Amino acid sequence: MKKYLLKRLFMSVITLWAIVTITFFLMHSVPGNPFAKEGKMPATVYQNLQRKYGLDKPLRQQYVIYIKNLLRLDFGDSMKSNVETVNDMIRRGFPVSAYLGMEALLIALIFGPALGAFAALYQNKIPDYISMIVAIIGISVPSFIMGTILIQFVAKKISWMPIGGWGEFKHTVLPALALSLMPLAQMARLMRSSMLEILGQDYIKTAKSKGISKSAVILKHAVRNAILPIISVLGTLISNLLVGSFVIEKIFGIPGLGSFFVKSISDRDYTLIMGTTIFYSIILIFMLLVVDLAYGLIDPRIRLTKEGR
Repeated sequence: MKKYLLKRLFMSVITLWAIVTITFFLMHSVPGNPFAKEGKMPATVYQNLQRKYGLDKPLRQQYVIYIKNLLRLDFGDSMKSNVETVNDMIRRGFPVSAYLGMEALLIALIFGPALGAFAALYQNKIPDYISMIVAIIGISVPSFIMGTILIQFVAKKISWMPIGGWGEFKHTVLPALALSLMPLAQMARLMRSSMLEILGQDYIKTAKSKGISKSAVILKHAVRNAILPIISVLGTLISNLLVGSFVIEKIFGIPGLGSFFVKSISDRDYTLIMGTTIFYSIILIFMLLVVDLAYGLIDPRIRLTKEGR
């Protein structure tokens, strides 16, 4: 277990380094610079800004300096904000995105597997068709389209449901619904196919033949094993929802991490682009590691051996 964990941590560090390196050089390969859109800027002001943020140095030297700062968990100063550093912006934006993401995740976890299990138990019947129509809509319709639909047909019809903003629980309802629909649909489809496979297994038939109640067979045997495929994709889903949907936050005017990332792209804010990208990557890598380790605890057939598995 310890050897396997160290191996995974090492691979995670290598993966993060690759992401940092690729993002850094791709970002700087795009023509222009963060101050190219400032209009007719005096040459001395432009040179001072270049010097302040180290853009006058060779690219390799900039990379080395950035890596050294990153090792101290310093993402640097935002090139467009004179008030906050990138660390400050992440500290301010992430709790908002995390709150919204956790709410969306809770909705998806409650209704996704339940919808899939319900469809499997009534295969090729009306409940199955209705459940799969909902799942297809959730997968096919992007979250930003769903957000626009909710604003148009719900927020404008119900006075207590605000179109946008942040501060109260009612501000989170519509964006959380828009965010949750796609992971909910993915969980429902996975749960349905997994449940259908599990319900046809011999040990399920044996449990039924022993007189075990149908509800006990479904809950204790079928659902527990059928939910494993959902666990395998849960790491990616959680990381996506925790960081927040970039477009959803923009549509609903939510001051989360996603809105900062969108703004950093349009502003060509190098340090903010790097900071948000690295922060997202850390969360994604960590969640994948946690899910991989949790998989062995949930499924008794999977155990870590001395060889690493």
